[in-house]
Amino acid sequence: MAMTLNDDQNMLRDSARDFMASEAPVTHFRKFRDMGCKDGFSHGLWKQFAEMGFTGILIPEADGGMGMGQIEAGIVLEEIGRNLSPSPFLTTSVAAVEALKLADKAMRDRWFPGILAGETVIGIAIEEGVKHRPDKIACVATRSGNGFKLTGQKQFVVQGTSSDMLIVAARTAGAVGETDGLTLFAVDKDAAGLSMEAARLVDSAMAAHVTLDGVQVDADAVIGDVDGGWSVLSKVLDAGRVGAAAEMVGVGTGAMDMTFDYLKTRKQFDRVIGEFQALQHRAAHLYGEMEGARSIVLKAQSLMDEGHAKAELYVAAAKAKAGLACNLAVREGVQMHGGIGMTDEYDIGLYMKRDRSLNEFFGDAYYHADRVATMNGY
Repeated sequence: MAMTLNDDQNMLRDSARDFMASEAPVTHFRKFRDMGCKDGFSHGLWKQFAEMGFTGILIPEADGGMGMGQIEAGIVLEEIGRNLSPSPFLTTSVAAVEALKLADKAMRDRWFPGILAGETVIGIAIEEGVKHRPDKIACVATRSGNGFKLTGQKQFVVQGTSSDMLIVAARTAGAVGETDGLTLFAVDKDAAGLSMEAARLVDSAMAAHVTLDGVQVDADAVIGDVDGGWSVLSKVLDAGRVGAAAEMVGVGTGAMDMTFDYLKTRKQFDRVIGEFQALQHRAAHLYGEMEGARSIVLKAQSLMDEGHAKAELYVAAAKAKAGLACNLAVREGVQMHGGIGMTDEYDIGLYMKRDRSLNEFFGDAYYHADRVATMNGY
């Protein structure tokens, strides 16, 4: 496919760009950061997302959604990143929806309406260590009555304390390090034995450390097949990874545009600093890196929507490239702003913090670069 958007996608981009710039700009983010909001995002804004139709982009038309694909979800995520808009869109409307699409009708009927209305938030409880290692899941689900009993811990569940339900990956068979024997469960927030400890991340988003102490769930809480959860989890992870990559393109582009504007206005030695050739070279290099990241993210999204065999490879490459390019953008932004780039008065430092969180979410650039090498036989 051509690495460009079609007319409908351009219309969605314009709509999302106008909405985020007016309703959820960086000043909106600062407001929720400074007030120490326990959720880290506005539930009112989440309902506005629903009114715009954003929350149902990936939900099939048969279930009341728009039935669009990862390209369209990525368009919204890029604008979220550009404005640092705080929302549960990535976790709920992208990763969780990808899992629920593979659930039975009863579960879809229970959770999709709330997502469509902007009333439901869902957390993804996968991580168990300080780094993204989904194959190292040790949380155990043992047979109990007509269901299962879950025991274990999950770390850094983004929006976990605000969630109405958690999608929990647990081991029903096999050993740690094996992909066989994993199962995904939908666990209500009020389930007995489920406890959470709130944690504020570096970008001021809220997450939770989750403890499951013999949490009892029925058999109908299973998403997909018992012991066959890796196939579902892989789809969830790839959706989350390409979504995070798209958001990082937005974060990097927002930081880059802010920096370029600064280069055009800041004067040193009676000259606009953007006239200095050394800074021009760095700016040109940054622009090229960001455009390269945008292209590979769009390619990965397209392959996912096609169900292409190489989608997983390109998703890994996209997450790695977007991570490196976004990190370059925020670092160059802080440096080209000079000393004031480190002050809270300027927004560029906020972009650096969001970059750090997104880089780790669903695996950092080094993790995915290694995956790319492995999938290519190295």
